[in-house]
Parts: sequence; structure tokens; C-alpha cells
Amino acid sequence: MGRTLKLLRAVQLCMLASILLYGLVGEISGPTLRAVNPSLNYAFATAAVALVGTILVVRRTLVQRAAESLALRPEDPLSLGHWKTGYLATYILCEALALFGLVLRFMGSDLRQSLPFYLGGFVLLFFFAPRQPAKAAAV
Repeated sequence: MGRTLKLLRAVQLCMLASILLYGLVGEISGPTLRAVNPSLNYAFATAAVALVGTILVVRRTLVQRAAESLALRPEDPLSLGHWKTGYLATYILCEALALFGLVLRFMGSDLRQSLPFYLGGFVLLFFFAPRQPAKAAAV
């Protein structure tokens, strides 16, 4: 459990740093501002809402159920695998949300239009830090 927790924390920190790099790269090497079709921004916003919903479903179905099982049996390899997979899937989805901002930036949007995607991915990734499942209370 300890190794898995350290691995997930390292992955989380690397992904947080990559989101900061997305913002930096978008500002330094992004194309000049040009008119972007507003429907593209709406499509990305709709996809972002769907991603956040998917993140919450993954958290509920994989992470929370596996954490409950790990609280009872801390060394169960199947539950540990589900727990790890749930966190990694959550992090990948948060990263995808931030990538929407980078894509918008390269399509010609300004920082003001890309920033909500960067911030959304960063905040969700930061908020869903891996936590060791609490041990079950003795009955």
C-alpha cells in the first residue's frame, strides 16, 4: 500500500507540473490571437462538463469501493489494483480537461478562454490527492 501511495503522489505531482507547463507553453508558443468559432468553445465546455461527470463516476465506482474494501483487507491485491486504477483514471481525465485549454490556445483563443480549462484540471487534480483508506472500526 505504501509504495502504491507514493507512486500515485508522484504521478499527481508530475501531472500538476505538466498542467502548469501547458499554460506556459500556450502563452509562449501559442499562435497569434484570431477569431475562433464560438461553437468550438461551447463544444469544449460541454465536453469538460462530461469529463467532470465521468471523474465523479470513476471516483465513486472504483476509488471509493476499493477504499472500503481496503479498509477491511489492506493487502487485498484486487482492491489495491482497483484503487490505483481509479486514481490513475481520475488523473488522466483531469489532465484531459487541462489539455482542452491548450488546444483552444493553439486554435487562436486568448488566455482568458483557456484559463478555466487549465484551472479546472489543476484544481480537480490537486483536490483528488491519494489518501490511504481508513482502517475499519472494530465492532
